[in-house]
Amino acid sequence: MTQPSSTPYDLVIVGGGPAGCAAAVMAASVGLRSALVEGRGLGATLRRVPAVANVLGFTTGTAYADALAADVRRVADSCDLLLGTPAAELRADDEGVTVRLASGAAVRGRYAVAATGVRAARPEEAGWLGSAPGLAPPPLWEADVTRLSGRRALVLGADRPLGTLLRAHPDAPLDLIVPHPPADAYKADEVRADPRATLLQLDALTLRPTPEGRITAGGLGTFEADAVFVNLGVRPAALPGDLTPTPDGYCPPDRQHPRILTAGDLRSPRAQRIMTATGSGAEAALHAYYALRLGG
Repeated sequence: MTQPSSTPYDLVIVGGGPAGCAAAVMAASVGLRSALVEGRGLGATLRRVPAVANVLGFTTGTAYADALAADVRRVADSCDLLLGTPAAELRADDEGVTVRLASGAAVRGRYAVAATGVRAARPEEAGWLGSAPGLAPPPLWEADVTRLSGRRALVLGADRPLGTLLRAHPDAPLDLIVPHPPADAYKADEVRADPRATLLQLDALTLRPTPEGRITAGGLGTFEADAVFVNLGVRPAALPGDLTPTPDGYCPPDRQHPRILTAGDLRSPRAQRIMTATGSGAEAALHAYYALRLGG
């Protein structure tokens, strides 16, 4: 981890996904000095996506993440990489922004790009799904397909990672039981013809652990705990501080402090695509560039 500069950056970028990486590269191309804060690694979430069908030049998330990371490291003379410690808070004032890190360090800048994206929704956030306290299956994108082959698995919800998994492993002998609410029906259409996924539209389902460490799912039966996954969609991962969310938690650009620019999946549930995230990150960096050149 590079230590943050004691003098303010032109731009502080929070998030190392497609939007944040694009902001860093664009900022460097127009002569801005920036810092990129990322608690994990560049493109960490992308590396969980085994197949992509809407990214120019790439068919896997890992390959695209590698390319993004290489591009950001190429502009390291203009962009300090603050990796390994997540951002904890974002504040703005008339002169600039302050990003407080979980370590307690502060990163000061003239503008900020908040590109913290989204996180997997938890069972307690799904109105149709009831579960015992503390029961928290992992998201589907963490599933090890080799361990699931030939086993019956429970996938809670029919969000799009289900289709991604099936397309990425067309020959895997999977047996996925997929209860989902009526709201997921249009997403389920893309996998309805795949016999490896049994789609069950339900209004409600309750999960309970058994004394043997398994999980019962209403009338659907009992499943091994390591073969149960959530696929309930995502929720915005907004930083505490001065971001201004809508009631659903997203942070559209037009609601923010003039010094805070939002980019990527954090902006809106309708803009959650890798290509749109990349473009919005570049656009946010250009916005900061013109604001600095024209107004300071």
